[in-house]
Amino acid sequence: MIRTGIYPGTFDPITNGHIDIVERASKLVDRLVIGVAINRDKNPTFSLEERVAIVKEETAHLSGRAEIIVQPYENLLMKFAEELGASIIIRGLRAVADFEYEFQMTAMNQQLNREIETVFLMADPHHQAIAARLVKEIARLGGDISGFVTPGVAVRLKAKVGRA
Repeated sequence: MIRTGIYPGTFDPITNGHIDIVERASKLVDRLVIGVAINRDKNPTFSLEERVAIVKEETAHLSGRAEIIVQPYENLLMKFAEELGASIIIRGLRAVADFEYEFQMTAMNQQLNREIETVFLMADPHHQAIAARLVKEIARLGGDISGFVTPGVAVRLKAKVGRA
């Protein structure tokens, strides 16, 4: 039986912290689906197509145990997980604020489907401060984002915010 996990997120843009979670999560499952969320409420900087392409490019080099698939989704996360036959949802935690939000989300998800477990991976201490929202702000203001994203993402983000 193939164990499928989902790592959902907006990935606007994918950061070094996200990539670290993907690498570590790939050790826990046979197939890891990186679910790129369509979330119109967040008003993303990159289009869905751009985010999917960037995530594919930035995770293509990973050679963990799991097959890595990048797929957009718009419906409820639990519906997406059920459609894929996933047994695990993987979430990264950076700080207490993340935990409070994720705790609530996990409780709701359990009410929807008790067969799908949520697994939390603590952010590597080196990546704990990284938030895509802050990376975009630093880029917009002309700051150095090289410690937070890969060189390819940095180039694309700077071009997107007019700092290329």
